[in-house]
Amino acid sequence: MASLTKGDIKTAFHTLRRNKARSLLTMLGVIIGVASVVTMVSIGEGVKQQVNAQTETLGKDLITIRPGQILDQSAAIQLSDTGSWLNLSTIGSLSGQDVTTAARTAGIKSVAPMSIVTGSVISSEMKQPYNALVIGTTAELPAILHQSLAYGDFFSDNSFSANKVVIGSQVAQALYDESVPLGQTMTILGQQFVVTGIFNQFQTTPLSADIDFNDAVFMPYTTAEQMTNNNAPIYEILARPQFTNQTNTVANALRSSLLAAHGGDHNFTVMEQNQTLTVTDNILNLLTAFIGGIAAVALLVGGIGIMNVMLVSVAERMHEVGIRKAVGATNRQILTQFITEALLLSVSGGFIGVLLSLVVNICLRVLTNLAPAVNWPIMILAFIVSVGIGLLFGTVPALQAARKDPIEALRNE
Repeated sequence: MASLTKGDIKTAFHTLRRNKARSLLTMLGVIIGVASVVTMVSIGEGVKQQVNAQTETLGKDLITIRPGQILDQSAAIQLSDTGSWLNLSTIGSLSGQDVTTAARTAGIKSVAPMSIVTGSVISSEMKQPYNALVIGTTAELPAILHQSLAYGDFFSDNSFSANKVVIGSQVAQALYDESVPLGQTMTILGQQFVVTGIFNQFQTTPLSADIDFNDAVFMPYTTAEQMTNNNAPIYEILARPQFTNQTNTVANALRSSLLAAHGGDHNFTVMEQNQTLTVTDNILNLLTAFIGGIAAVALLVGGIGIMNVMLVSVAERMHEVGIRKAVGATNRQILTQFITEALLLSVSGGFIGVLLSLVVNICLRVLTNLAPAVNWPIMILAFIVSVGIGLLFGTVPALQAARKDPIEALRNE
């Protein structure tokens, strides 16, 4: 039986080498399917790890207050999406009274509102408008975000800081083409500001709904309110409790305080870091499952391609089947021969697909800010599924060849 198996494999290799182009095109569906499944799951796992790392950096005691309400905690669908500039300017917002209510809640240590000032930024160096994100906030922001400044100082909450701004690292390069533009000026809504600080690089998460603070300009919240006639929408309020082990208790107190301030209207969401992480994980899982399903269709198409090619191969080699049966080959031996060819196609396609996914993951790490994490169980499962598809779709042509009458087969040329 061992020699028979080696002979079947040798024959299968010879047949595939004889039709290289057709064999490669047949494997293409399996290759694309396996590579897509493994790559998408790797990207999803990588982003989850990056989100976890960012959560650890911010601390597990960070509390986020956003407008709108999560309709379904399990589905993690939010009414508010802070990932888009257009959405930030059109969704409902929190108010200054909400900031005051949060600051006065028992157990709260610090609070920082995040309001949006709509308008282009014009620097003294570059006369063309630059669409940086302008955020009004308070002096507590660096401490709440656990973010230090690379140069200069953050503004305070007094009137002497009204014309001061702190910028992200990308803004410094884009507006002034230097990393330390301290003392440089910029104009926002016709008012001139002086750059007094530059943040260190913020850790960002790809595919996340969070804003990239590296491309943001921060000004005092009171100044933002004055410039916009108290119309700067607050899209988020960040808060930290006095004691980390009281985060859940303080978050519940915040919900109660805000609910009372809103007259019982639950049009806001108070989230702890673990809830924010759940929201992101669920969204990524849905996205990964959706694209993985599309990739699974590619695997199915690849299996159909294997069946079609094997049917053609059986038709072309019917005379050969007749000769083998005439000299004593059994139906089982003929069945084994053609199933071996189908398995060889699917195994080769699955192996190449796995290698291709590894190459794609490396390229994504080098060329983008994504950091895919290889999921070995999924990789092995995708390979096993590709082999199973080859076996499944290769059985029908193999049975057709095995059941062929030898005399009728010999009549085929």
